[in-house]
Amino acid sequence: MPQLGLGVWRTPEGDQTVTAVSAALEAGYRAIDTAALYENENSVGQAVRSSGIPREDIFITTKVWNSEQGYDKTIAAFHRSIELLNMDYVDLYLVHWPVKGKYKETYRALEHLYEQGKIRAIGVSNFNIHHLEDLMGECRIKPMVNQVELHPLLTQKKLLAFCRKEGIQPESWRPLMNGNLDLPLLAELAAKYGKTPAQIAIRWQLQLGIVTIPKSVRPERIRENAGVFDFTLEPEDVVRIDALNENRRFGADPDNFDF
Repeated sequence: MPQLGLGVWRTPEGDQTVTAVSAALEAGYRAIDTAALYENENSVGQAVRSSGIPREDIFITTKVWNSEQGYDKTIAAFHRSIELLNMDYVDLYLVHWPVKGKYKETYRALEHLYEQGKIRAIGVSNFNIHHLEDLMGECRIKPMVNQVELHPLLTQKKLLAFCRKEGIQPESWRPLMNGNLDLPLLAELAAKYGKTPAQIAIRWQLQLGIVTIPKSVRPERIRENAGVFDFTLEPEDVVRIDALNENRRFGADPDNFDF
């Protein structure tokens, strides 16, 4: 699983998604994160096919939406997704949110699809520790990934530690805090390393072993976000960014979400 990918949340179906994904693949990205909810799976597939890059070299993630959870509905939702993507398989399929009373049944469908070879890896999104513990008490295949909101203002240290202990790969969405990067420390470190505040935030996550999927539709910003592999944050700077935590969410709280 590549450490850095492109997220396409709120990128509309059509030219904008095709352009963003194409720019990312040209810039060296090899992971694209979409979802049934985003309604742009068809455009993601189109950009991948037109890139000329072998399908097996690109890591594609999609997710089952809340209204489609449950065993049979999830199986049907998955087949709709791969039809829209025009692919034989996806690399990672996630339960998008922990819908109470449904997520374990939904995950059972993911296990079935995984064992059929339709999915290379399975996991969850927006699961807190208690959701993971509940699921792991019954599942046959431990979730391989947990994708959650995570950034300098929401460092999720307890959840990260739990995932590491259980061998679950953490992945962050909204890593750039909806563009709210005007933090004095990020500006200071950007000047120190000759990088942008966004690059500092992304590099911080990579050094913590977190897979990250910053979203952008601008080719120049997509290229800029990828410029994070030619420098390393000093350990004390990683700790200073950790200390920015305010437990502040820009998205929904999984424990207080209107499913």
